[in-house]
Amino acid sequence: MAPRLAHAVLVAVLSLPPLSARAAPVRLGFINSMTGPEAPIGENLTNGADLAVEDLKQRGIDVVLLKQDDGGKQQNAMSAIEQLATGEEVAAVVGPYTSASSNAVAPLAQQYEVPLLIPAAAKEELTRAGRSYVFRLNAPAHVYAASLLDAVLALGQPKTIAFVYESTDFGSSVSNAGKQLAQKKGLEIVADEAYQKGAPDYRSTLSKIKAQNPDLVFMVSYVADAILLMRQSREVGLKPQAFLGGGAGFDTAQFEAERTISNLVYSVTQWTPDTGWPGAAEFAARYQARFRKKPTYHAACAYAAVLVAGEAAAGAGGDPKKTREALARGSWTGVLGPVRFESFDGFTNQNRHVMPVVQYQDGKAQTVWPAQFAKRKAVYPFPGWK
Repeated sequence: MAPRLAHAVLVAVLSLPPLSARAAPVRLGFINSMTGPEAPIGENLTNGADLAVEDLKQRGIDVVLLKQDDGGKQQNAMSAIEQLATGEEVAAVVGPYTSASSNAVAPLAQQYEVPLLIPAAAKEELTRAGRSYVFRLNAPAHVYAASLLDAVLALGQPKTIAFVYESTDFGSSVSNAGKQLAQKKGLEIVADEAYQKGAPDYRSTLSKIKAQNPDLVFMVSYVADAILLMRQSREVGLKPQAFLGGGAGFDTAQFEAERTISNLVYSVTQWTPDTGWPGAAEFAARYQARFRKKPTYHAACAYAAVLVAGEAAAGAGGDPKKTREALARGSWTGVLGPVRFESFDGFTNQNRHVMPVVQYQDGKAQTVWPAQFAKRKAVYPFPGWK
């Protein structure tokens, strides 16, 4: 990318005044699932973070991004933040990806007084513990559920719903929020099935759900399980009025590529390139050109998080306590729309973020909700398997 174009993209992404070059680079930690079962999603986060470092440099902010791989394991994430906070003496940490790792790391960030900016983990409680050093960019679990249910209830009159979800922090948090909201909206829950992540066969569970004939099937899974669940839903002939995917594995290039099973599935997402948020479309085009694949919301979340953390840390001279203060009082506008960390409804340092809903149509994710973001008309009800 030419320097002039890179600068133009950055101006569109963050409406902030230029900062003078720093004598010393800003040191940021980055904890991510670079190996293990969540590595396909982790790759998106790493790519987004790397692009943010390039754009910060264009603004005169040199960032040393110290990457730590947790492999999707909580103990590794805990060791990573201990090293970053006490050994590397970073100004802030971005990550981890999974809710389980973020939940393990958050109390340590508070203990070591190093700001933690969570880019994409959904567990509700992450920003409900009153921790002053923990910030979250993405929307939490209840917004996943609210966006999906509001979207589908605007399209039809379903009466019943089934939940199938992995028994992890992420799966439990999103499904619990969904069950509470479904009951408030008058939906009858006819199945509630938790499963062990990475199991080879879900057909018995899906057959039980089929026997209940639900109008809606709400699934919460990472990549491999999302694909397998939909393959086996087709095999057993599960045919609700709509399949609802709780982001994560349902909002990936791998899932989109499985056209025979992804077609007409809904997924909630933190980001799409066609929202009109400043720099969103340009970021998507740049990512595609660089990495030869479309970005997921995970890439955009990591990109925005590293930009925000880098700006805040540079303005604070790399001091963690001053960086925390800068994050707490600052506001930004960029690829994820407006960003401001607030305390409300029991949350602390939580960004209020709108989550669009996409539906896979003809092999591509199309934004169908809410109205201000919609580019295609949603197909409802699900017509059945081809």
